[in-house]
Amino acid sequence: MTEGVEPSSGGSVTLGAVVLTMGNRPEELRALLDSVAKQEGDPVQVVVVGNGAPLPELPQGVRTVELPENLGIPGGRNVGIEAFGPGGSEVDALLFLDDDGLLPNTDTAELVRRAFAADPELGIIGFRIADPDTGATQRRHVPRLRASDPMRSSRVTTFLGGANAVRTAVFRQVGGLPDEFFYAHEETDLAWRALDAGWVIDYRADMVLHHPTTLPSRHAVYHRMVARNRVWLARRNLPLPLIPLYLGVWLLLTLARRPSRPALRAWLGGFREGWTTPCGPRRPMKWRTVWRLTRLGRPPVI
Repeated sequence: MTEGVEPSSGGSVTLGAVVLTMGNRPEELRALLDSVAKQEGDPVQVVVVGNGAPLPELPQGVRTVELPENLGIPGGRNVGIEAFGPGGSEVDALLFLDDDGLLPNTDTAELVRRAFAADPELGIIGFRIADPDTGATQRRHVPRLRASDPMRSSRVTTFLGGANAVRTAVFRQVGGLPDEFFYAHEETDLAWRALDAGWVIDYRADMVLHHPTTLPSRHAVYHRMVARNRVWLARRNLPLPLIPLYLGVWLLLTLARRPSRPALRAWLGGFREGWTTPCGPRRPMKWRTVWRLTRLGRPPVI
């Protein structure tokens, strides 16, 4: 059994859910919470975190936390984790769901329970994100290089932040999401630490979150945060010889995509910021983890 795996009490996997919101999508949030309430099996306990914004009226039984300021996505989700006790210890696993998402199927929670119960080394499950109108899944939402078939489940090396389930023993072993990232790449940082500790990550096509098709660049800080956090990700997690190789590849890929002049300026500014600002604790992964990532098709150089 993987070090850090804790058996659930009574043999049944208990679930909670963390929903982060800015308070600006009350109708979508209510629809999401309704879809969680309709899940088969034991009720899923829910915490809604207002990230620097007041919360709208919510269904009875939903726990709430209103933060006085926006802590960013990882910071807000970490608050949601701790609302379930230290490291989320009141439950065996937590769902993390975007406030404008929706669980279209009523058996998703039960599938999550079965998956964690069947595999004690399974630490994280990434859901398939599908457009509610077309049913299509964008390639960027499939967390592997061979992304042409989103209907194929597989072992992966990372996951999507707003559509996943994490065994809470992972948080208690390797820590939570990196608060300082604020937005972008925080999931990969957690995924690499979890993999280095011996956990596995699955992408499951049968666990679906409906989410409107959007572009990540809709966020004003997207290009700066993506570049800065990419550097932080490498500085925190990679063996020293791989850091320049990993970041050099990403620099070339960014230039090959021919971003607009303002986007490139923001990206280069973020890249520079990543080298000159504190990135949090450095815990380089073991070389055997590098080999493990490589065997899974995602060596940490791309």
